[in-house]
Amino acid sequence: MSKDTGVYLFAVVKAETAGDLESVTLAGEEREIFFVPYKNQVMVVAEAPVQIYEPNRENLKSHQQVVAELMKRTTVIPMSFGNVLETEKDALILLERLYEKFESIFPKIENKIEVGLKIIGKKEWMTEQAGQQADLAKMKQSFQGKKDEATHYDKIRIGEAAQKFVKGIHLEFEEEVFQPLAKIADAAKSNEVIGERMLLNASFLVDRSKEEEFDKQVDEFHDKWKDRADFKYTGPWPAYNFIDVKIKAEDAS
Repeated sequence: MSKDTGVYLFAVVKAETAGDLESVTLAGEEREIFFVPYKNQVMVVAEAPVQIYEPNRENLKSHQQVVAELMKRTTVIPMSFGNVLETEKDALILLERLYEKFESIFPKIENKIEVGLKIIGKKEWMTEQAGQQADLAKMKQSFQGKKDEATHYDKIRIGEAAQKFVKGIHLEFEEEVFQPLAKIADAAKSNEVIGERMLLNASFLVDRSKEEEFDKQVDEFHDKWKDRADFKYTGPWPAYNFIDVKIKAEDAS
């Protein structure tokens, strides 16, 4: 390993389940994947340049394909994207320092996958729903008949009414969609929504034995709401949102 290259970090798995992995493209070249062992764990890494890895499509795909391949055969504790250490010894130090933490995490996520669900309200439906809010419609109508210099306070009131309307829809989806799915999952997180039309942004940790049941429930919600909202259902992923330690390269220093 030259002084310009280090080890790029992908994940930690149990040694007996690691198996063989194909090479991966990093920094424009094919890189062999290898393991840094410590006791019954191994860190999955590849020799690669020590540099900042931009989260572009190619780099993210390379990172995700290694993690996805590992997930087919074993429980995976994923490293965050773009971490690269200077030496293999640094990777070993990181594994030694976090060994006990990893040992406590493995049983919690064994045979489980993470899935994500985002629900985006269709613009036409959201506009129609807003128009049915009597208070909001009344304020907008009175606002249209006023001169510009008299509308500052009205704009604030309309904004507050619109926020209240959107919050109400968010709560509806929390109750009708998130809560039933959370009962099937082992763990669930309702994450911050982005923009007024995002109605739900959630992550779920699902036992593989309940994956079919969970998928069926998502399908039923989709069929119910498909004319009014778009569903983005992603996964399976390793348990990024349900691991209580973020793996960073600085932990090896």
